[in-house]
Amino acid sequence: MNDIPLSPADCTTMAEVRVGVDALDRELVALLATRFGYMRAAARIKQSRGAVRDEARKASVIAAAVAEAEAHGIPGDVVGDIWERLVEGSIAYEFGEWDRVKG
Repeated sequence: MNDIPLSPADCTTMAEVRVGVDALDRELVALLATRFGYMRAAARIKQSRGAVRDEARKASVIAAAVAEAEAHGIPGDVVGDIWERLVEGSIAYEFGEWDRVKG
């Protein structure tokens, strides 16, 4: 079996779908690693621990993800739920990094 994923429209078997999903999951984790790198940078840059949680920014990030999802024709509510968890996890990570670097 070929490990190069087909586009979703070109898949005709579940094996092809699974190759595509597995490849995409690896890419998503790599992107998340970069995103968490930005959280490390934020922790390094922010002068106070209180600056880590920014509810206005959180709401803006989630709203942007929902809008982007809807523009792509995928469920905004599902993406909103995922981003809620992603942003909260990022905030928790950033608190940990802030404490490690500056605490």
